[in-house]
Order: sequence, then C-alpha cells, then structure tokens
Amino acid sequence: MSVLFISGIDTDIGKTYATGMIAKALMQQGVNVITQKLVQTGVSINPSNGEMNIADDIITHRRLMDIPLQPCDIDSTTCPYRYEKPASPHLAVQLAGQTLNPNVITSATKSLQADYDVVLLEGAGGLLVPITEQLLTLDYIAEQGYPVILVTSGRLGSINHTLLSLEAIKSRDLEIHSVIYNHIHDNAAQTDEQIAASTIEFLQNYLAEHYPTAHWLSLPVQEDDGCSNVDFILPQKFI
Repeated sequence: MSVLFISGIDTDIGKTYATGMIAKALMQQGVNVITQKLVQTGVSINPSNGEMNIADDIITHRRLMDIPLQPCDIDSTTCPYRYEKPASPHLAVQLAGQTLNPNVITSATKSLQADYDVVLLEGAGGLLVPITEQLLTLDYIAEQGYPVILVTSGRLGSINHTLLSLEAIKSRDLEIHSVIYNHIHDNAAQTDEQIAASTIEFLQNYLAEHYPTAHWLSLPVQEDDGCSNVDFILPQKFI
C-alpha cells in the first residue's frame, strides 16, 4: 500500500488539510511520505515568466508538514497538471486549450513511489468530478486500484453525501481505507450541533456494520492560519 487516494464528499470539505495532516502524522512515525495532487485548478500565473505557479494545495501540504518545497514540487512531479480557471478539471483543461493525459499523472505517481514509502494522492473536488470529457476521477482511481480515504463533515446533508460516496467507491471494487470526520464546518452557519453529533454517531455505526476494516478518524480543528499545532494520531496499522 504505497499510494492512498484522498477525496471528499464534496468540494470545500477539507481534503487538503486532511492530506497534509496525515502526511505530518506519518512523518512523525518515521514514514518517508510525500503528497501529490491529481490536478489543480485555480492556479495563478507567475507574471515574471508567464508560467503556472506551483499548485496551491501542494504548498499547503508542505506548510502543514513543516517542510520546504521539495525538488519534486519545483519540477511539477507532484502536480503535473495545473490550470488557471477555478473550475472542474475537464472545463479548465478545455478553456486552456490543452489536453490532459492521465498517463502523465500515473507516471508522476510511479516516479514518486520510487523515492518515497507512501504517496498521498489528493483529488480535485468530489469522487465523480470529470478530469477529462471521458474520464471521471473515481474511474481513474479504479484503473489504478488505489485505496480511498474519504473526508466528510457534520454539516446538513453529509450523511447522504457520505453514503453515496461510499456506494460509488464500493461499486468500483475499491478498498475504503478510512473515513475522516473533519471538524472544519463545526462553526459554519449550515452546521447544527445536534445534527453534527448525530452525523458522527450514525456514520461510525454505519462504517462499523458495513465497512468494519475501514478506519474512522476525527481531524482536529484547523487553526485560523491554515495550520494546526495539534498532533493528529493515526491508528495502528494505518499503513
């Protein structure tokens, strides 16, 4: 298990924070780990040379891991495809007048596997986001056979979105490695304390009954600066 795919029940669910925190926790355990971004949209252009900047999520990962950008970040191995339009990848690619070749992403992942024990591959948006006109994110992951870590939260609708996501993963015969409850929306207007507490209880019970080998993790609250000084302890045999 050298590659884990990290996705979420929706956009803005905290995948990037979860990915960086898992990487940090693995580093603290002595695991040689790196993160990768499947594809990044909404990337700014460097005005000095007209080239795309490094993927924002990769920069966040390194900040959370408390390490500098790595050579594989500088040469774009950790995110070969980056686009300016903050949209679904298939649309961002189209607007850029380019073509996204999934084999390039696969080759980048294999290159990282040669240098690291674990690669945490973060998706873009939810599981069924199209990365090309013909290819959904989860279908690409199914081709690779990567175990999936799913990030959820306690906002209204999360139970439905989580169960739908689990069904989509299961239907493609992929391993549901973990479900991470992210407290990112605890103070949001759309999160009710009673609903959030019920969501946690329901999802824990559902996971125990239907996916007993999957890990249930609770992600500590993110600090205002986008980082966290709270240790994220992973369960035994997480890797």
